[in-house]
Amino acid sequence: MSGPNRSTGFFLVITGATLWGVGGTVAQKLFQNDSIDVNWLVSTRLVLAGLLLLVVQFFIKDRSQILGVWKNRRAAIQLIIFGLFGMLAVQYTYMASIKHGNAAVATLLQYLAPVIIIIYLVLRRQTSLTRRDLITVTLALIGCFFLLTNGSFSKLSVPTAAIVWGVLSGVSLAFYTLYAVPLLKQYDSLVIVGWAMFIGGIALSFIHPPWQVTITNLSMETIIYLIFVIFFGTMIAFWFYIESLQSLLPKETSLLGSLEPLAAVLTTVIWLKEPFGVFQWLGTACIIGMIFLLAFKEKGSPKPNQEVA
Repeated sequence: MSGPNRSTGFFLVITGATLWGVGGTVAQKLFQNDSIDVNWLVSTRLVLAGLLLLVVQFFIKDRSQILGVWKNRRAAIQLIIFGLFGMLAVQYTYMASIKHGNAAVATLLQYLAPVIIIIYLVLRRQTSLTRRDLITVTLALIGCFFLLTNGSFSKLSVPTAAIVWGVLSGVSLAFYTLYAVPLLKQYDSLVIVGWAMFIGGIALSFIHPPWQVTITNLSMETIIYLIFVIFFGTMIAFWFYIESLQSLLPKETSLLGSLEPLAAVLTTVIWLKEPFGVFQWLGTACIIGMIFLLAFKEKGSPKPNQEVA
């Protein structure tokens, strides 16, 4: 792993992680300033991004897998469960947290997923609790306390609804990460995630179909932001991340993936001018520090999955 390929890999993962973080902030602007419905955005985002990923698979990778996954009954059932309770749950809870709070807090709370995975595996006795795990959990708890309270014991600095949805997003991402393992061992990631996005989007379409929107009522600025969230913040971000694994070590992509919450925080504070207190910055540093620590965990240890921000 050297030379131009590594340079390309670094470009892909840095770009992908940054697009994820910025995409969350753009979604926040759509919710707050343009009154875009969460159900509509999530269903539209998932259906279109899922289809685009399957198109990429068709032209660039093994196209036989696109329909092949449905010929395996066990894999097909797992894929449906993954699409509904993994992909849809992660996307919806994340966007709902952004709507009720902001992209910075939502993204950072989602990064509780690796801590939840550690606790789950310890309780299931599938792994033992190490000193590194204790440090990771402690950083996460301290980080969340400062992030959500800004150092005050008497009141929250973030709406309760945003916290609830954010924590549920972390739980959903933990399920997403663990449940996807057997599927990703059998099929290309673009096939699994592409179909999962499409399944989740179609399911939510029964509540708010993507076609139930009047384009003429949307400003050109709003349409550009929607294209960014769906195309760049979802489809391109995931594709670039996956492609970076071809030339970089998983540890390197995981580490550089920490640019996602950093990008979300910076764009939320600078672009949307959301207030962020000193202790909230300290909490952010703790959570990003936790991500760095996880990125350097020993091979085979649970790592955060950064494919769906």
